Amino acid sequence: MEHKHEFEKVILVGCQTKEDDQRFRYSMEELGSLTETAKGTVLATLTQKRDRIHSATYIGKGKVEELLSLQEELEADLIIFNDELSPSQVRNLSADLNAKIIDRTQLILDIFAQRARSKEGKLQVELAQLQYLMPRLAGQGTQLSRLGGGIGTRGPGETKLESDRRHIRNRINEIKTQLSVIVQHRDRYRERRKKNKAFQIALVGYTNAGKSTLFNRLTEADSFEENQLFATLDPMTRKVILPSGFMTLLTDTVGFIQDLPTTLIAAFRSTLEEVKEADLLLHIVDMSSPDYFQHEQTVNKLLEDLENEEIPQLTVYNKRDMQHHDFVPIAKTKAIQISAFDVNDRSKLKRLIEEMVLGMMNAYHVEVPSAEGKLLSQLKNETIFRELTFHEEKQLYVCKGYFLENHHIAGQLKKYTK
Repeated sequence: MEHKHEFEKVILVGCQTKEDDQRFRYSMEELGSLTETAKGTVLATLTQKRDRIHSATYIGKGKVEELLSLQEELEADLIIFNDELSPSQVRNLSADLNAKIIDRTQLILDIFAQRARSKEGKLQVELAQLQYLMPRLAGQGTQLSRLGGGIGTRGPGETKLESDRRHIRNRINEIKTQLSVIVQHRDRYRERRKKNKAFQIALVGYTNAGKSTLFNRLTEADSFEENQLFATLDPMTRKVILPSGFMTLLTDTVGFIQDLPTTLIAAFRSTLEEVKEADLLLHIVDMSSPDYFQHEQTVNKLLEDLENEEIPQLTVYNKRDMQHHDFVPIAKTKAIQISAFDVNDRSKLKRLIEEMVLGMMNAYHVEVPSAEGKLLSQLKNETIFRELTFHEEKQLYVCKGYFLENHHIAGQLKKYTK
């Protein structure tokens, strides 16, 4: 059930310490976009430069007073801080301010709570929310009693968080048990796919880079597609047929984001497990974003953290029709510039994918008896077929093409190799 609620009036607060002005500005802009995605209206932004974050109140005492008068003047419902606040910072700020206080992590969790569609997605969000809130329970009665009231408090299967920690601990264990069952199911399904050895391609990229749009256009699927951060949470897999007729599986994954909260990396690791199994990664980069460079690096860094940087990668610069005036491609991998909406660009992309797949294959030259119809149809779908001629005298089909070495068809090809 969707939560019907008015847009909340929000003040954003950021503290700039070591990072450069541009990175800080982008991070504040992203916080604004996240707030809009969570159905909040940004009324004002308050920032401060400090050597380090104030341990008690995040920003200095003077700024807290400035924030209080700004909040009273604008009658804001909610104040969102750009970094993860410690439990004591939340307590101190709550004592000084008259609005609800959340941080960047809670905001992202909230968006995930709205977006999760599958049972697994919902459980992962709830787990991350509970793990995040657990250490923050003490002295937060007033904050948490408003659960179910707007940004930062939504969640599937909302728990009355002012109830005791034991209740939450039990719920965390319950969710972990349910998730492990789901993960086992998915592992079995993945094993089956591996046995049938379909070539697997995973779409990765910064949130809102256009992954779902491209996924839908390449597969004619109906993955959720919207110009918002984190439109997709649940991985989806569909067939994509390459120009030669070779069948591959394409998986759409959750968007990456810089400074992804640690609670979320843990909770969504299994969502990104799909990436680990891929034979090829398509890294989608939004070339219309002024921060494309940062986004591309963030994704590469996260892929490294997940130990996926060894998988062959094709960088797909998307939104070519809206290219940012400062855009310069920086990919160290093979790259292509496209618009997901342009049918010719998509054909070019499929040809390039096929080229890369070919680079991972071995050539074959076999003579197949005409009675082996099943094998011929497998060769058409499961290998890259290049030549087929019928030998009248021998009543044989002469086939040439390329196959994946670890595919089960390799054994059958051996029988008929010339």
